[in-house]
Amino acid sequence: MNGEAYILQDRAGALANYPHARKANGMIYISGVSSRRHDNSHEGVTIHHDGTVERDIRRQTRAVIENIGAILEAAGATLRHLVDITVYLTDMTDYAGMNAVYNEYFNAETGPTRTTVAVRQLPHPNLLIEIKAVAIDPAAA
Repeated sequence: MNGEAYILQDRAGALANYPHARKANGMIYISGVSSRRHDNSHEGVTIHHDGTVERDIRRQTRAVIENIGAILEAAGATLRHLVDITVYLTDMTDYAGMNAVYNEYFNAETGPTRTTVAVRQLPHPNLLIEIKAVAIDPAAA
């Protein structure tokens, strides 16, 4: 009725009842993706012995984009099929670091359209970034 759900067993599971992605009407809609790993730890987060937490926007951004790539692969697509993304940052001082990694994956001529917004918080305090995306389904093109 509302397309085909994609739920990846080798990735961090959703925190509620939703799929990693849904393919419908020639498009692939990807749920918000973070740097959370399958074991619920977070890429780009170092917890020191004294309890301090170090968060790295570059490592988290890379992990988010790689996670999106894995979800797209499961749905029969690649990062090249992305048409639109929304980036959520908890702090706009991370904008330059996020852009540096983002620009390794995408360029203005072939990359997706993008909106970046600051949010007060994400589902876990270790997270600096989350990305929601939409891709074209190459099988429908």
